[in-house]
Amino acid sequence: MKKFSIVVAGGGSTFTPGIVLMLLENIKRFPLREIKFYDNDGARQKIIADACAIILQEKAPDIKFSYSTDPKEMFSDVDFVMAHIRVGKYKMREQDEKIPLRHGVLGQETCGPGGIAYGMRSIGGVLEILNYMETYSPNAWMLNYSNPAAIVAEATRRIKPDAKILNICDMPIGIESRMAQIAGLKSRKEMRVRYYGLNHFGWWSRIEDLQGNDLMPKIIDHVKKYGYIPLSDTAHVEASWNDTFAKAKDVSALDSTTLPNTYLKYYLFPDYVVKHSNPDYTRANEVMDNREKTVFGSCRAITEQKNSSAGHLEIDEHASYIVDLASAIAFNTQERMLLIVPNNGSLENFSSDAMVEIPCIVGSSGPEPLVMGPIPLFQKGLMEQQVAVEKLVVEAWIEKSYQKLWQAITLSKTVPSASVAKAILDDLIIANKDYWPELK
Repeated sequence: MKKFSIVVAGGGSTFTPGIVLMLLENIKRFPLREIKFYDNDGARQKIIADACAIILQEKAPDIKFSYSTDPKEMFSDVDFVMAHIRVGKYKMREQDEKIPLRHGVLGQETCGPGGIAYGMRSIGGVLEILNYMETYSPNAWMLNYSNPAAIVAEATRRIKPDAKILNICDMPIGIESRMAQIAGLKSRKEMRVRYYGLNHFGWWSRIEDLQGNDLMPKIIDHVKKYGYIPLSDTAHVEASWNDTFAKAKDVSALDSTTLPNTYLKYYLFPDYVVKHSNPDYTRANEVMDNREKTVFGSCRAITEQKNSSAGHLEIDEHASYIVDLASAIAFNTQERMLLIVPNNGSLENFSSDAMVEIPCIVGSSGPEPLVMGPIPLFQKGLMEQQVAVEKLVVEAWIEKSYQKLWQAITLSKTVPSASVAKAILDDLIIANKDYWPELK
């Protein structure tokens, strides 16, 4: 069986150890000869990489491992690029969240003005990674889950339409795992779903088990009462996430025939989100004080003691999805997966050039989108507005246009007026002076 070489772009991410652990757990179905880490922050990457080197030496010494800030070295002779970069790191995420809140608008990583600001930083970073891959390993595939995935996907569609890049998101996977618990199943892989929307902006229209039994009534009934919180939920979830899963109860009330992505709370209940936000301590602070410290602390402990058991590192949900996707391409498994792809008629009453999130059959030649048919007027109206925001952001980046970015923020359902949009934009420009193109 062929063995593969991968590079993790964003080697200094706190999610990288989870990917390594998941790759090791799935080594029989996705064999590896080499793992590389690439990051433009060498000091941050070294802490993660030195710990991962010890884990790999203990568990799979035959896998070659290296890390560097040199793109040629890291992107040469690879089959897959697994990209999860965060341009500006958590300090810039903090700005994305706190600047809108100062203007009475929700501050969120991928939604509203904060998501737009992050998108303006991410486009260049993802294109840079893609260019490295195409230069040094032109036959490789890039599996990208750098956020905000919707804006990044639209940018790569516009600027690199023939690139071998697949844009994915783990959020529906996390929700489906909860749905499986609610339905009394062992795994989300015991369900078959129909889903449509944009990234972080979608709805499940059908969920059945592998025998074809309809699971929607049971799950809908539960979500009406408890949101996406299973009655037997024992997982430790941070307060902000718990609120998001619970709020699905109110989001689902707008359409009792579908089940919503949790991120819709930001678009449909922005006033609630602002009211329940602390403008001085946002999700970015929560992550920096918890996940960042925990993962880096564990990695340092592993390195100091030269033993993988010295630190506690966990496999992340999205890591399993990335292995499924890589295996589907590597071995032509024809697995059914949710991906962000050009619509091209899959949603028959929606723009053909919109980047939509829908089920696809994935094989060695990439994704084959499934037809989801027409979508209801309520969802269609919301999606048309949001896809216009995403397209305007990408046009603003390409054209360096202040006007189009102002239009994008104004059009976001989270922003009350053009004057508020302009005030937020002007503050974001100052904060992002080292990351955005200079707008005209």
